[in-house]
Amino acid sequence: MDEALAEQIARLDAIEQIRQLAARYALAVDSRDLETLVQLFIEDVNLGRLGSGRDVLHKDFTRRLRRFTTSIHFVCNHVIDIENPDRATGVVYTRAEHELRGEWIVLALQYWDTYERRDGRWYFARRKAMPWYAIDAADRPNGAIKMRWPDMPHAAPPLPDAWASWGEFWRTEREG
Repeated sequence: MDEALAEQIARLDAIEQIRQLAARYALAVDSRDLETLVQLFIEDVNLGRLGSGRDVLHKDFTRRLRRFTTSIHFVCNHVIDIENPDRATGVVYTRAEHELRGEWIVLALQYWDTYERRDGRWYFARRKAMPWYAIDAADRPNGAIKMRWPDMPHAAPPLPDAWASWGEFWRTEREG
């Protein structure tokens, strides 16, 4: 096999392994399989002020996943950029639904991910949730205040304003 073909196969294998991470994450969250969930992350995952490591991650997921009962995560578009054989970044579109004290909260978001390959296997190194809105399924996400979790202060979401291209598009529109 020539070198170019071997590199292309390795790239396609990396992309498929990374796509599986997002799908396995959704399944592990919805089934509350925390052992599988934390194994999707590098062993020294950094959780900022909470600390680092899979044990800390397990405690954090336990706390967060106990806030609601049922959840359903739909993994949609997944864009992956391979930076080198052991590092990649990606954006995963997700629509999630959470049952929370008698309400069904619909959450539209992107995950901004960083992936690392260790010992031939791909893992999440970082996942940052970037929501558009979180509302009761009977509500509509109109207006600037689209984050409407029942137990939290209502707020504006980071998306779409977090995209540099978004602001540029609207500035150009007004100028043109």
